[in-house]
Amino acid sequence: MKVNITSKNFNASNHLKETIEKKLEKLGKYFSSEIEANVMLSTEKDRQKIEATIGVKGTIFRAEDVSADAYEGVDKVVEKLSSQMSRFKTKLQKKYKDNKEFMFADIPEVDDEPDEIRVVRTKKFELVPMNVDEAIMQMELLGHTFFVFLNMETDSVNVVYERKNGDYGLLETTY
Repeated sequence: MKVNITSKNFNASNHLKETIEKKLEKLGKYFSSEIEANVMLSTEKDRQKIEATIGVKGTIFRAEDVSADAYEGVDKVVEKLSSQMSRFKTKLQKKYKDNKEFMFADIPEVDDEPDEIRVVRTKKFELVPMNVDEAIMQMELLGHTFFVFLNMETDSVNVVYERKNGDYGLLETTY
């Protein structure tokens, strides 16, 4: 597994980078060698935030942690990623049974198999062409934390959402 480490408002020591690579290499045994893990290090109010993302053929494993100690945060992120892989091992095996990028035999079994995923409500609505500002306004008027719309500028389905810090995000679709 190739580990890409970037930082924002954070000066990562070589020792921390080596620790991150070493810890994530333990997860590398679950995947082929071409897989990349992206790690973002940043500082939030005197605390270190560690975000790790591993993308494998349409499936994304992601974990983050904010703590006073970056090394402790790395341990928690690796533990969360490992837990995700174990919890969803059976479902992943069904989806990727012939895929050489997953090494299922190495993923440990877990006792608490996730509950059956159920859709309990379905809504249909008309996609109305609008720009991002109009979509945010509509989301706020509805009191929702996200809103799906047809972006009139790109002619594609987009989602605006409210982020934890109060700002907004935009998800754009591609084909």
